[in-house]
This record gives sequence, C-alpha cells and structure tokens, in this order.
Amino acid sequence: MRILVTGGVRSGKSRHAESLLAAATSVAYVAPGPTVEEEPDPDWAARLASHRARRPEGWRTVESRDLAGALAEGLTDGDAVMVDCLGTWLTAVMDSRQLWEATSEMATAAVSALVEDAAAVLEQQGGDVVLVTNEVGLGVVPAHRSGRLFRDLLGLVNQRLAAACDEVHLVIAGRVLKL
Repeated sequence: MRILVTGGVRSGKSRHAESLLAAATSVAYVAPGPTVEEEPDPDWAARLASHRARRPEGWRTVESRDLAGALAEGLTDGDAVMVDCLGTWLTAVMDSRQLWEATSEMATAAVSALVEDAAAVLEQQGGDVVLVTNEVGLGVVPAHRSGRLFRDLLGLVNQRLAAACDEVHLVIAGRVLKL
C-alpha cells in the first residue's frame, strides 16, 4: 500500500496518515524538515513534540532530507514508512541548495531529480508507505516570487509522487476523501 495524504494546513492529514499505519509493528517515521536545532522557534518545537508524543512506541524517527534514501532504508529494513511532510522536505531542500533565488528552471530541475529518485524507490520496492503533503493552489496566487515558486514545485512533487502511489487521500476538516 502506497498512499499520498494531502490537504490543507491543520486539516488532520498527519492523524489520518498515522491511523493508516496503526496496525504496523514497526514504522520508520521520516521527518524531512528542519530540526529543532536548526529552527529554534518554540512553536515549531512544540509542534514536533506533539507529533512525537502521539506516536506509538514501536515507531522510530528518522530525521533526513534524503527522501529516496530514507524510503529505501525503511523499506529494506521491513518497516512501514511514513513521511511527514513533503512541504517541509521541499522547504529544507530549497534552503540547503539555495534555490529560493535560482531561476525557476534550475529549481525545477534540482527538485525534479530528487523527486524522481524518491518515485523510483516507491515504484520498485514493496511495502507500506504513507506520504503526507500540503495541497497547494486552491487559494490566492502568492504575491511573492518565493511563494509562487514553492507552490509550483510542491505541485510538481505532489503530482509525481501521487503517480507512484496506489491511492491519494484528501483530508479536509478532518474528513477523508479517497481519490
């Protein structure tokens, strides 16, 4: 089972994704975004702590921006894998590769290569994987270039990884629509 869970911020995506793997005996929870050490924001730290607190004891946390590598490692180890979330992964990639000011073509090429690597792992390996992401493009066009670039790139990420999944679940206000 490979499922992409998408929806707005605070829609209930993570809780739904966690519920999909509740019966798994071993889960690698891939946290690909900024760590508390890198992002000393108390609100971010509280959010990370609340996510960790509600996970079962058999789940291990893997903090890695190497999305393809973390997926492959978890699946090779026989774990179910949950990635939360692709939006924070994309932000971390944009930051670490200094893509915010790059041309759209350069940013798209860099992100596309990483997404293709992750999609290849999903398509080649069996196992349970749940990917969490933010849905983009349902609102106002961002006023700033960085917002438009992020929206466009996350849309690309979501489409490519959805194509590598068996199902897509849209979560709105805690309700789930299976696509």
